Amino acid sequence: MIVAGAGIIGLSCAWRLSLCKIPVTIFDASAAGSEASWAGAGMLAPGGEMEEASPLTEMALESLALYPQYVGEPREASGLAIDYRRCGPIEVALTEQEAGELEHRATRQAVLGIPSESTVFPGSISARYFPDDALVNPRDVVAALRVVCLRQGVRIHEHERVLEILPGDSGVMTSKGRYEDDGVLICAGAWSSDLAPVGLPAATPVRGHLISYKAEAGRLETILRHQNTYLLQRETGSLVAGASTEHAGFDRTLNETTVQTIHRRAARLLPYLAAMEPAERWLGFRPGIAGGIPAIGRVEGTSIWTAYGHYRNGILLAPDTAQRIVESVISPR
Repeated sequence: MIVAGAGIIGLSCAWRLSLCKIPVTIFDASAAGSEASWAGAGMLAPGGEMEEASPLTEMALESLALYPQYVGEPREASGLAIDYRRCGPIEVALTEQEAGELEHRATRQAVLGIPSESTVFPGSISARYFPDDALVNPRDVVAALRVVCLRQGVRIHEHERVLEILPGDSGVMTSKGRYEDDGVLICAGAWSSDLAPVGLPAATPVRGHLISYKAEAGRLETILRHQNTYLLQRETGSLVAGASTEHAGFDRTLNETTVQTIHRRAARLLPYLAAMEPAERWLGFRPGIAGGIPAIGRVEGTSIWTAYGHYRNGILLAPDTAQRIVESVISPR
């Protein structure tokens, strides 16, 4: 199996396929995990994303339940640390209207199997605590997956872009040569439409800015959310704030105005941040998709599989996506 894209989705699928004794070669136009997987904050938070019953909600809850095993196995096999915590995010309301909306949403989410409870947070009118939501450092996950993939015999070709799928789905042409195989998995994130067959949903880049502060470790022990603003802290002490949502194509230009907007929103939740300057600024390209449901599975009548279009939930959905791809690949055609 050839895998186009070595982000967290591609590496997860490659690892699981290799455990099933399927030979895998994976290609990436850059370094493994250096795009959306590197940029992502790592919230595993259906409570902050899912409000209605849908296939995406089901996938999110299934994937969240898989996460302890998903990070535990590569952590043990690689010997690398993975910052993963079930930390119970807190979402706050700062106005009476927001408080009413938050309570109404919590009622709908409870029916979906997303529990929350009322809590208090300084400066807020009301707040909800989501005990099942968690966080992970996706850079840790990618590093561990890269190690376990190599140990399983997966061949990883970095800085080698897949340009096209060969006729008959017999392999791929890359920036460095031709490779033949009996199946191709497309999981190139926001770039997946360059390879996807005609008729499949298009992937589009949705740019997001994030910032981080140097802070004492343990200063923020949960994820803190307010509408489109979130804050979380790594075990290293890095305190991450995000994010923006921008339809700007693949423009990698950092926008200082956007950075300062996120900084002001973050300081509204944690006032001590107002006196601090962001230590880092970066951006990533989320893979948006029409309809909001990732394209996961075999393209009918072909030897092509797809796993793209996860938008803001690629980190969360990685375990479930890999499981679905493996089941599709090994099932009778």
